[in-house]
Amino acid sequence: MGFVFRSRAKEEKAPADKAVVTDSMQPRDPQAKKGRPTPKRSEAQSQRRSVANTSMSRKEASKRQRDERRAQMDRQRQALAGGDERYLPVRDKGPVRKFAREFIDSRFNVAEFFLPMAVVILVLSMVRVGSLQTIALLLWLVVIVLIVLDSFVTSFRLRKQLAERFPDQNRRGAVAYALMRSLQMRRLRLPKPQIKRGARP
Repeated sequence: MGFVFRSRAKEEKAPADKAVVTDSMQPRDPQAKKGRPTPKRSEAQSQRRSVANTSMSRKEASKRQRDERRAQMDRQRQALAGGDERYLPVRDKGPVRKFAREFIDSRFNVAEFFLPMAVVILVLSMVRVGSLQTIALLLWLVVIVLIVLDSFVTSFRLRKQLAERFPDQNRRGAVAYALMRSLQMRRLRLPKPQIKRGARP
């Protein structure tokens, strides 16, 4: 009787053990482990192509921006030479700045001869002759005084005409802009002078 009971107990435990073994032997679902489905080969290739296209579009965009900046600089250079108001830099745009340029370009300014006079004075000061060095020093003083007086008169007249012609527009910085232009030699000014000396702006 004991043998019969032992054999039955073994038979009852055997299915349970087999069930445990079979459950542990079954492979797990890879999608359940990653939490997302594995992409197909075609989908992965399309994703790689989209990334490549994005990088190429960025390169093309940066190249296009460089070309646009280069074209804008060329237009500004041509405008500075020809006086085209559409493509001038911001500091040179507007009717107020144009009038200030023409006011300076239409007259002789003492300051525009500063560089050639400075060269002459420098040469005289290098000569080791007492009288010539004294003359050079006096010339320095005369040139500086003339430039200051001429700049004062120019700024006074220009400010008055700007107030008469452009009473409702922003005139800030126009006088300083004109005085800086008067310090340059006429043929070196940018934008190039568009009016002759003696003409009325």
